[in-house]
Formats: sequence, C-alpha cells, structure tokens
Amino acid sequence: MDTALLDTLVEHHNNGDHAQNGWKPHVYNACIKHVKETCNVDITKDKIVGRIKTFDKHYEIISKMLAQSGFGWDSENNMVEVDSDEVWSRYVEANKDASSYRNKVVMNWQAIQTIYSQDHATGVGARTAAESIQEEETIVLEESPDLPPKRQRTGEAILCMMGQMKTSFDDALKTTEPLPMPKVTPPTEILDALKKLEMENCDMLRACGKLIVNERLFEALTAIPDELKKAWLLTLP
Repeated sequence: MDTALLDTLVEHHNNGDHAQNGWKPHVYNACIKHVKETCNVDITKDKIVGRIKTFDKHYEIISKMLAQSGFGWDSENNMVEVDSDEVWSRYVEANKDASSYRNKVVMNWQAIQTIYSQDHATGVGARTAAESIQEEETIVLEESPDLPPKRQRTGEAILCMMGQMKTSFDDALKTTEPLPMPKVTPPTEILDALKKLEMENCDMLRACGKLIVNERLFEALTAIPDELKKAWLLTLP
C-alpha cells in the first residue's frame, strides 16, 4: 500500500501540490482513489496522515545520518549501512532517536526523499510534514495560480510582501539553493504501461516501484519489444 500511496504523493509533489502548510486537499482524494484501484484497499485521510507522519520520521532520521561521514544507503537491502560499530555507537550516543535504525528496513526511500528533500524545512521554527498536516485543518492559505509550485520559506514570504522576492532574495540564494529535480514520468503513466503486460499484481507493483525511482529503467522498458517486456521486468533485481 505504501508504494501506491507514495506513487501518488510523488506525482502531486512534482505537480506543485505540496503547499506551504501541507498537501493540498485534493491530493488526499487522489491517494484514496489510487490505493483502491491499485491494491483494492480502502483507506481514509486519517490513515494517510498517519503514514505521512511515518515517512516524515524516516526522512528526518535517515537523511540526518546520511549527511554524516561513515554512513551510506544500502539500496539492495533497503537500510542504512555503517562503516563500523564505532561509528554507529558514537552517532547513537548523540542521536538517541536513531537507535532503532541500525538494521531497520525502510522501503521506498527514493520516493520518500523526493517528497521531502527539496522543500523540507530545518532549523529553529521548522515544521515537519506531520505538523503541517495538523495545521492544515484550521488554516487555509490562498495561492495565486501565477506563482510557481514552490513552498515559500518565512524569509520568502516577507520579501514577497515587500515586492523583492524575485530580485534580492533569489540572488542571495543562488549559490546555496539546491538544483531542481528533473521532471520524471508520472507514476500513473508507468502503471498504465505495466497493466498492458498482464502481470500478477505483486509483480506489477514490484516493477512499478523500481521504474518510478529509476527513469532510465522506464526508458529501457519502452524500447524493448512488447513480447520481451514482461520477462525483462521479472529479471530486474
């Protein structure tokens, strides 16, 4: 279910539906519909909020570890890898909340990175995605359709009010702002392509998860003759 849920969140994140105070309301409806169609599972907004809180915790803890020397990501086993026990002990001593992540399997890490890495606030006064969702129930922000699909930081909002956002603030962030992520094929398009191959549901979901996080694999799939596509997908590690 998490794979189908994250497929939808990644698609809407790329479409600019990740507002300053959380996900836009129609995203939850899209998640409910996609999970039902893909997994035949009925979920509610509360269930989605709960899973987003879990994704948020994974991102906060794992991304902080991966930023340190001695840590990496094991994409084959879907867990954090550490250079030595000494590195781990020293890190956990200062970061107690990471203690359970030594051998913890976290699926769909690439998708979780996608929905958080570019616009996840950090530092004093920062809000997690879960906190933003709680605030969303009582605060409604009006967004102009002319603004780019980008979450505004507090500094940006102030400069926007002063009419200077596109000049001094953009120039100031030019050297530190992360490069934009390349546009990827929407998960719905990938799923439609897989449905034509008449695969078992579990095989189709597994292949979908791999193609979503690796655009080159999907490009390769489109180039392979139709009669070989299913066999090729089943051989992917």
